[in-house]
Amino acid sequence: METATGAAALAWRYSTVNEPNAGHTKWAQLLRYIIVGITSNLIGYCLYLALTALILPPKTTMTLLYTTGAVLGFIGNRRFTFRHQGKLPRAAFAYTVTHMLGWTMNYMLLYVLSDQLGYPHQLVQAFAIIVIAIFLFIALRYFVFPTTLTKTGLSP
Repeated sequence: METATGAAALAWRYSTVNEPNAGHTKWAQLLRYIIVGITSNLIGYCLYLALTALILPPKTTMTLLYTTGAVLGFIGNRRFTFRHQGKLPRAAFAYTVTHMLGWTMNYMLLYVLSDQLGYPHQLVQAFAIIVIAIFLFIALRYFVFPTTLTKTGLSP
């Protein structure tokens, strides 16, 4: 009986060996994710700095911006980054769960590093963006918008 890890390794090996553009596709996904991520996070971080300087507390601002970014990101990541054609309800549910985990990580980083340890919330949020972006790419790539092995090859 093959394990999930073994199946993932087999799919990766199969895609790399038997699909000439499969390895390129993985790097292309990462590049698209980075391009979208840098753009959206730069805008979001500037809004975070402005809103926390003017009116809102850091965790409230993060929650508003995180939620807005996650909702908009579903369409962009599904269509552009991962070019997913799988079942929409399953992807939407997995995306929601993944982003709930990401939001929790972000909130806890702000709470522990800023509220408890006294680091400036601006630096903590910049650090959190990087940590959560890495987590989200892995989760989106393998859990939310996975590439599956079918009888005819790989499918998104």
